[in-house]
Amino acid sequence: MASMDGSWKIVIDSSMGVQQGVLTVKVSGDSFTGTFAATGNSVAVEDGKVDGDALSWKMNVVTPFPATVDCRATVTGNTMTGTADVLEYGNYPLTGTRK
Repeated sequence: MASMDGSWKIVIDSSMGVQQGVLTVKVSGDSFTGTFAATGNSVAVEDGKVDGDALSWKMNVVTPFPATVDCRATVTGNTMTGTADVLEYGNYPLTGTRK
């Protein structure tokens, strides 16, 4: 299993344009805690889960509009790839690089 702890620059290629932020991850067993910070706002990670090299979490963002984002990503070394599902708005590619 890849080490997942640390800060990650996250990019979500959404229909509202590219959204970027920093995800912090602190793994404890099969779960993790952390925050997602973007555009001057920071929100707590909710329901952070770890399954092998995969992470899943939710975050309630406030910009570019208030929404719950359901994320899933696989970590390989210093990168992660996955999806961000913005409930009523669609499913978008998510990438991350370790800071």
